[in-house]
Amino acid sequence: MAEPTVTVITPVYNLLENNMADSFNLLVQLLDMQTYPNIEHLIIDNSSTDGTIEFLKDYKNQEYLTFYSERDTGKFSAYNKGIMHAKGKYITFLSCDDFIHDITAIYDIVNLMEANDSDFTFAPAYCRHPEGFVFLFKPAMHTAFLVMPCARQAMFFRKSMLVKENYFDEKFKYLADFDLIMRIIMKGYRPAYFDTNYVTYKFATKAMENEDKFIAETKAIYNKNLRTLYNFNDDTLTRMAKYSEVPKELLDKLVKYFPESDSEIFYDNCEQLHQLRVQAMRTKEAADAALDEQRKEEL
Repeated sequence: MAEPTVTVITPVYNLLENNMADSFNLLVQLLDMQTYPNIEHLIIDNSSTDGTIEFLKDYKNQEYLTFYSERDTGKFSAYNKGIMHAKGKYITFLSCDDFIHDITAIYDIVNLMEANDSDFTFAPAYCRHPEGFVFLFKPAMHTAFLVMPCARQAMFFRKSMLVKENYFDEKFKYLADFDLIMRIIMKGYRPAYFDTNYVTYKFATKAMENEDKFIAETKAIYNKNLRTLYNFNDDTLTRMAKYSEVPKELLDKLVKYFPESDSEIFYDNCEQLHQLRVQAMRTKEAADAALDEQRKEEL
């Protein structure tokens, strides 16, 4: 039986101007080293103006990838275009500065998905923080209704599922992947855990730099997906978005989306996350207050 095609989708914009050529080359070369034979690498370029198109043509001529160049409205718009063009049965999404460091990973993941008839996989991943250190992001799928439960770069998706669920919701500019994961869990799609760290990705800073927009999108995602389960008011949505503080009545409904044997783990993980976020917010508020006091003294 022939191995199904895997499509890797990468959005890019002005690679040369943003000094991303070396990172992109690493991504491409490591994909070329994969032991799995049927990999399609789609590049979705946002009409670059710095020579990136000519740069990509060289890779295309060497049959490393296929690219499309036209204006899009953001990362998730590019992902959706890639899904539409993808020939693969399975799809994964990597940015131009991410890379798969395990050369057998795609082969092993496809075998896992085929053997279990899985709709999506999730796995641990190395994250490169802007401050220069690397940490391991371990997935916690039981917190998927509260935060992004794993690295999107460490997930594979069945294309037919993405199409059936109408792709990423492009009105969410920061958290459309969080929205998608919430939707596919609620629809009962079959996950599989790949217990190997195979990918390294760069920590996204946009959400940190736009906290108000991040909180607003989180609230909108909760309201979109959970409003039939709970009668929200704005204060409840805000506390969920900021502190992962979920009303017990709603938790008792969300737990039913996981196996009954996982109930205790679900409640424990949600409470632990809530406490961590409360402590993190207190620390941030104390730091902000100290900074404000320092500025007053300087004046």
